[in-house]
Amino acid sequence: MLEGLREAVRKFLSGGAYEKAVEEFIRDLQRELLKADVNVKLVLELTRKVKERALKEEPPPGASRRDWFVKIVYEELSRFFGGDRDPVVDPPRRPWVILLVGVQGSGKTTSAGKLALFYSRRGYKVGLVSTDTYRPGALQQLKTLAEASGALFYGEDMGDPADIAFRGVRDLTSKGAEIVIVDTAGRHGYGEEEALLEEMRRISSRINPDEVIIVIDAAMGQKAYDLAARFHKYTPIGGILVAKTDGTARGGGVLSAAAATGATVKFIGTGEKLEELEVFKPRRFASRILGLGDLESLLEKLRALEEARDLEKTAEEMVKGKVTLRLVYRQFKAARKMGPFSKILQMIPGLSLAPEALREAAKIGEDKIDKWISIMDSMTYEELENPDIIDRSRMRRIALGSGTSIEDVKSLLEYYKNLRNLMKRLRRDRNLMRRLGIQDVDLE
Repeated sequence: MLEGLREAVRKFLSGGAYEKAVEEFIRDLQRELLKADVNVKLVLELTRKVKERALKEEPPPGASRRDWFVKIVYEELSRFFGGDRDPVVDPPRRPWVILLVGVQGSGKTTSAGKLALFYSRRGYKVGLVSTDTYRPGALQQLKTLAEASGALFYGEDMGDPADIAFRGVRDLTSKGAEIVIVDTAGRHGYGEEEALLEEMRRISSRINPDEVIIVIDAAMGQKAYDLAARFHKYTPIGGILVAKTDGTARGGGVLSAAAATGATVKFIGTGEKLEELEVFKPRRFASRILGLGDLESLLEKLRALEEARDLEKTAEEMVKGKVTLRLVYRQFKAARKMGPFSKILQMIPGLSLAPEALREAAKIGEDKIDKWISIMDSMTYEELENPDIIDRSRMRRIALGSGTSIEDVKSLLEYYKNLRNLMKRLRRDRNLMRRLGIQDVDLE
């Protein structure tokens, strides 16, 4: 999936008519997602959203339609794989018990070792418990992984897995383990899955884990959904670890289908080594599969252009209509995202042609802007719409509520009056308005 999508992006960016390039990219995206075993219905829904936005949305001034299209694809793929929500990996309390479940061959025991190393490197004292009394060598394998990851270990060769889990958690927490990871047995084939699921239920009931993570082999594709749903009935799944994502093209099926269970994809295994485990972040994953190393700088540029467009619209509202503190507040908030306030009135087309007094109005210190925003946060809607009603008693109340002084409130009101007068002057100067590129202004 990775290389195919990267090639599709390269082909799209190389040129050709925009609408035709969009159609070709949509076909390539559908083909690559279906090859990655993503559900057909989900693929069609995703590509419909991408195409609709690509053909309807207009990029902000200064941005090319192709750059804007890449942003659209990135945003929709990010939502598709989980959105903005990054999984919480640090435990809210200690000790924290994690129960690992999954079928045999999913990479569960290796994943237990990877998790142990991951948390050890974050400064936690970790313990591993082996409850697999069926698979030859399972106990020794986990013990070796515990040693390699610097974790404590507990295991027994025989006995009831639920009892072993209970004794293991008790033993390791008594030795100071802050995170205890309980590895469980797997089974081959559907005939033995019911016994496995019942065993998972008994272990969970015995140790009452804080979190249950299911380990799924990326090669399972869409079958991962059914597997996770069956486990969820017996032991509510809170997180998903997708193993072996480096060795298969079907990982997209697991990520999309497994996430649909309501659990969070928390980790992905990216290789065989213990350190090859990553926290799954949808936006980072979307960026990676698009193959754009400088995507963040592109997105930053587009965000700035969008904010500039918003500032320009608000500035034109000021020139064309009544100036209120509510409009000033909107511009202050937007401009703080972009940096110095000097960018605010510069968003008016042709400001460089404006009088010196108008350009000087834009030069305000950022500390003062932050103070003024706090002051306006303490005003009523009526005061923001009609600042002329603000007398000394209102100033006192506003200053007290914003943690500022009456003099600070006065300085904001003085700025507002100067700005209002400048806007009036602009509206009366038809020649200047034409030079600024602003039309259809009602003269007072």
